[in-house]
Amino acid sequence: MTPSARLAAAIEVLGDIDAKRRPANDTLKDWGLSHRFAGSGDRAAIAGLVYDALRRRASSSWLMGESTPRAVALGMLQRERGLDTDAIARLTEGSRHAPAPLTDDERARLGAANMVGAPGHVLGDYPEWLDPYLARTFGEERAEEGAALASRAPLDLRVNTLKGDRDEALAELADLAPEPTRWSPLGLRIKLKADSKSPAVHAEPAYLKGLIEIQDEGSQLAALLARAKPGDQVLDLCAGGGGKSLALAAAMENKGQLYATDDDKRRLAPIHDRLARAGVRNAKVLTPRSHGDVLAEFEGRIDLVLIDAPCTGIGAWRRNPDAKWRVRPGALEVRQKEQIEVLDRAATLAKPGGRIAYITCSVLKEENDDQVRAFVGRHPQFSVEKPTAVANSLGERGYLFQRAVLLSDEGLLMTPRRTDTDGFFVSIMRRS
Repeated sequence: MTPSARLAAAIEVLGDIDAKRRPANDTLKDWGLSHRFAGSGDRAAIAGLVYDALRRRASSSWLMGESTPRAVALGMLQRERGLDTDAIARLTEGSRHAPAPLTDDERARLGAANMVGAPGHVLGDYPEWLDPYLARTFGEERAEEGAALASRAPLDLRVNTLKGDRDEALAELADLAPEPTRWSPLGLRIKLKADSKSPAVHAEPAYLKGLIEIQDEGSQLAALLARAKPGDQVLDLCAGGGGKSLALAAAMENKGQLYATDDDKRRLAPIHDRLARAGVRNAKVLTPRSHGDVLAEFEGRIDLVLIDAPCTGIGAWRRNPDAKWRVRPGALEVRQKEQIEVLDRAATLAKPGGRIAYITCSVLKEENDDQVRAFVGRHPQFSVEKPTAVANSLGERGYLFQRAVLLSDEGLLMTPRRTDTDGFFVSIMRRS
């Protein structure tokens, strides 16, 4: 397919997403099945165009003066891809498989590239209803933080120290040109071009033998900051597919006992194979039962309860750009109730002197600082560890890290703009 044909296909997919209100991934998959002539490179390029358009939907619509799929796609080429008007005109030359030529108005708007007077939610490319919430967290910097959340994420890997070290992984993955991550001592980063396919990491020998896992650097740091130690009794209360469970097991050096559970046993399905591949021997998966409390025997016995809490997922927008346009105000209230429930459950599990690591991939105070403050109010036997001390647990990186993150009395917040990671909030609370 020509670049023009790929652009036309992306506009078609964007129209289908709008019409049917479906997730982008499902729509792209259906488009590929009905256009089997498109090769894998074509499909990757079209997906890149679609996701970039969704990242910059608000600002592209503002720039072009309308929010049609064509307008969003054309505005994205200028806003995200940095193409000038002539380059965009060459992609829209009106041939059989290309979009129609630029109108005079489109050419004028692309040439002016005028964002003067655009409100914060437009400059930051996020839903307008979230503006007061993001203002609580970031103040006058919310547009810049939102724009960073709209950027494309790199591919981050975590080295599994149960199987090897970072130098070994760098050597085995040399063909992918990975680089050590800035903050995590276990991380590798593969930078991706806008129109490139993600590498087939799952087929790499280093992955198959458990030396590496796919995990954002921010998620790696959240697990490191929880400070699980060899010999601890650790419970991952919202384990899901097991990403942080694997990181905790490596930090524990297979010593002590790690329990992984989730209130939805379907989310636990991938964890068994992942634990086996990673060489984890000290983990037990606790599948929830329809009757009885699977955690009752652990009350007051756990050194570290890790909560990867259910949340709105705003911090992961770089990886799920269509999700931000589907999230609704009601979702925040639902997630807050779930967070209260899981925090209160964790309070019964931590032993005296034990800790709760509360983690979200949200940047909203309503899901982060407010929840921690309310939890300590309900459970005065817990106190918040100083976020600066938590950051300093990263050793020599700690000082620069605590200057990069957004600190509060309740915890620390990573963001793409500040730390070049996904958005993660981390708070450590200790029981007296």
